[in-house]
Amino acid sequence: MPSIYDLKPKFQNLLRPLIKRLADFGLKPNAITLLALLGSIVVGVAVLQAAKHPAVLLLLPVWLFARMALNAIDGMMARELQMSTSLGAVLNELGDVLSDIGLYLPLAFLHEPATWPIVAFVLGATLTEFCGVLGRALGGSRHYEGPMGKSDRAFVVGAVALITVVVPHAMAFWPWIFSAATFLTAVTCWNRTSKALRELK
Repeated sequence: MPSIYDLKPKFQNLLRPLIKRLADFGLKPNAITLLALLGSIVVGVAVLQAAKHPAVLLLLPVWLFARMALNAIDGMMARELQMSTSLGAVLNELGDVLSDIGLYLPLAFLHEPATWPIVAFVLGATLTEFCGVLGRALGGSRHYEGPMGKSDRAFVVGAVALITVVVPHAMAFWPWIFSAATFLTAVTCWNRTSKALRELK
């Protein structure tokens, strides 16, 4: 099923000239991964202030794009510069899940009718990453199928935040938007697990 993740190779090509410079500067993939996690937690804490200062929501689309770049960079450094480690693989998977929680869960405190849909969305996001690594745990490959993978979730949340700043009444649609996104995370879990099982056969 189509996903924004399919655009990753083109995005990586744009970032490729940067990774050698970062490596020459002494940065390691794990440092990039931890920077993405720390930044996500800081932005998530800042988002809690959006109830009083709605413009804070603009941090989300900006940081989500930066986070996608950092996530691409750490993986490229690990693979293309032979800097991969077992610790790095663990940090990468944990970092993605914890970053999603840190960024998206604070939204549940901004609009009470959307609280449980957002909590369900965060749970769905966590499960999609869990389902993604199941294949590798069983001896196959890591799966990234959509339609609500990490990049897709970032696009949806970033767009919702941006639109809400421009059109504050859009917040009334949050329960419906996050409910639909949660349903799509369930579809994603099904796609990833079924693809992993077919691969293992």
